[in-house]
Amino acid sequence: MRTVRVERTIAAPRERVFEVLSDHANYDRFRGIREAILLRKGEPPPNGLGALRRVLIGPLKFEEEITLYEEPARFDYLIVQINVPFDHQGGTIRLSEADGGTRAEWTSTFRIRSLLAPILERCWSFGLGRGFKRVLKDVERILS
Repeated sequence: MRTVRVERTIAAPRERVFEVLSDHANYDRFRGIREAILLRKGEPPPNGLGALRRVLIGPLKFEEEITLYEEPARFDYLIVQINVPFDHQGGTIRLSEADGGTRAEWTSTFRIRSLLAPILERCWSFGLGRGFKRVLKDVERILS
């Protein structure tokens, strides 16, 4: 089991950061994401608790369900289907007020189903961490 954790302070109000990170319709503004489609509305609509989204990143295609939604402070998600041998244990994006803006903390826990899991999990950890950093940097760019 591996956990990836990324933090960044974003020079924008927490409410705006939450809005950008939770809105599937604009995920294509993030580098690497080709498309995000809402498969099921959540509560509150459209991206709240229970929302199910399909996300395409390069050759990866996965569906994620929002499992906790506490606007503007936190949302959790679980990848429920993916086209690689990847077991997701859950991800969380927490936002807190900080000097000069919003402190974002993104964690995700997973394991790889393979005899090569130790090597592949290190590769995935690196790739996920880099991707999370890019998304948070893109949020700051979008909101500046």
